[in-house]
Amino acid sequence: MELLDLFRKKIDIGAGLREFRAQRRAMLVDVREKPEYAKGHLAGSRNIPFSQISKTPSAIHDKDMPIYVYCQNGSASRKAEAELKKMGYTNVKNIGALNDYTGKLVK
Repeated sequence: MELLDLFRKKIDIGAGLREFRAQRRAMLVDVREKPEYAKGHLAGSRNIPFSQISKTPSAIHDKDMPIYVYCQNGSASRKAEAELKKMGYTNVKNIGALNDYTGKLVK
């Protein structure tokens, strides 16, 4: 955990997930590495590991599509949100940490 993480407002992953589900067309992206994703992830999510985020244009062609990102503790998803915005994606939202999710995961 980074020192600044202590001062950041906690993100409600449940609220972010509800927002994603209310969208007509959107993408939910898990930025954890493949072995972590395989252990359990949010239903409907797509795995694009942060280490592969530069390859996103081949997976997400529409730069205006709503993209919701999450990871295990919120750090990588925060970085992924910033990186995707630098790459020209206009509607990216970090929904936080899987550690804070209380619902069921899929494998």
